[in-house]
Amino acid sequence: MLRAPRCPLRTSVAPAAALAAALLSSLARCSFLEPRDPVDSSLSPYFGTKTRYEDVNPGLLSGPEAPWRDPELLEGTCTPVQLVALIRHGTRYPTAKQIRKLRQLHGLLQARGSRDGGAGNTRSRDLGAALADWPLWYADWMDGQLVEKGRQDMRQLALRLASLFPALFSRENYGRLRLITSSKHRCVDSGAAFLQGLWQHYHPGLPPPDVADMECGPPRVNDKLMRFFDHCEKFLTEVEKNATALYHVEAFKTGPEMQNILKKVAATLQVPVNDLNADLIQVAFFTCSFDLAIKGVKSPWCDVFDIDDAKVLEYLNDLKQYWKRGYGYTINSRSSCTLFQDIFQHLDKAVEQKQRSQPISSPVILQFGHAETLLPLLSLMGYFKDKEPLTAYNYKEQMHRKFRSGHIVPYASNLIFVLYHCENAKTPKEQFRVQMLLNEKVLPLAYSQETVSFYEDLKNHYKDILQSCQTSEECELAKANSTSDEL
Repeated sequence: MLRAPRCPLRTSVAPAAALAAALLSSLARCSFLEPRDPVDSSLSPYFGTKTRYEDVNPGLLSGPEAPWRDPELLEGTCTPVQLVALIRHGTRYPTAKQIRKLRQLHGLLQARGSRDGGAGNTRSRDLGAALADWPLWYADWMDGQLVEKGRQDMRQLALRLASLFPALFSRENYGRLRLITSSKHRCVDSGAAFLQGLWQHYHPGLPPPDVADMECGPPRVNDKLMRFFDHCEKFLTEVEKNATALYHVEAFKTGPEMQNILKKVAATLQVPVNDLNADLIQVAFFTCSFDLAIKGVKSPWCDVFDIDDAKVLEYLNDLKQYWKRGYGYTINSRSSCTLFQDIFQHLDKAVEQKQRSQPISSPVILQFGHAETLLPLLSLMGYFKDKEPLTAYNYKEQMHRKFRSGHIVPYASNLIFVLYHCENAKTPKEQFRVQMLLNEKVLPLAYSQETVSFYEDLKNHYKDILQSCQTSEECELAKANSTSDEL
């Protein structure tokens, strides 16, 4: 299993500053970062992909290990025979890029303090001073790694799923669990924490062994499945590395909604507006979310923004997800065909084995990835599609949009396919049915709004993707005159 170094410190600053950074880092790695009781914020619903899982499932606040059974889940004569789950990693640290921007913003605040000598209104002076004095405890080594709260997210999810589907997660099936993961530390560590949660389910009170020594073995890395976007040349060329692909994101940054926030924050913090930009404003907003999610602390960064600001900043984040991972370009979703087909290959095999009265070889398949893994797949399946595309110019018209990334793929988000075998079925077709769950709630079918489908009907609906979507062809660049297919 990949492991983070115990207390790495990468710095080229003066010895005294290095010592201070080391002490701060040491504090950060110890009890200072242990997750506390959840703290609420009026901004919490608007953090986009930085949203806490419990903000999407508020019932977990009172019982994070107790399963909540959706009344739409099948029961009675229909028995679950296989579960395939795509799981986003748990709560993580900011990336190194975000941390550098936060340092830049923190430096502006400290410079302002020495420059203005206390001028300005009392609220601005107090808030600016509080932010300048607020501990900047983020360090470069953190760089998107899983935090203890993220491990807790995974352990608790494991306990809930094992309680919700006891036959599938039985002790007898433990050795037949199949785990796949992205190569990123936060995903590998999420898979390991999930296994530790299952150990807790099977052996209450006993400390878990090392994941490598567990019967089912550690998660297996497969980036072609879990990071398919990194292996799709057309996506990389036309979206990831294309300076104009995120035009609407950049246009919104300079549009009236963001510029109003820019001026407001500059006045509040008493820094020159020309020293700020949309990226710094966004990282300040996300710092509120990171402090809430990682430490359970409502920091002064949360006081910089009100709900109207939060809605605008959420839209900025959603624009990026829409154009880079969602419906903005067809290749965003079509690049996930291999993953979609892999899911149905598992389901097909389980159906075939059940028809032959054979034991299901893989009753539970768990795949650990990213928001960037789930969003393209959900778009491929037709979920959360608005009538009009999200653009830099229709913020007000999209206030009630379906595509809200924080409600779809918060930390620890999960898309689960459950295959059922139903006794007393009148026809062979009626024997096998499928339900999907998003974040542990039954997800109605995108094309009918029904909560359950005959497996054969589900395959027929997605026939084009299952039979005609070949990643090698979808991801191949056109020989000449290649243009992006903007919607």
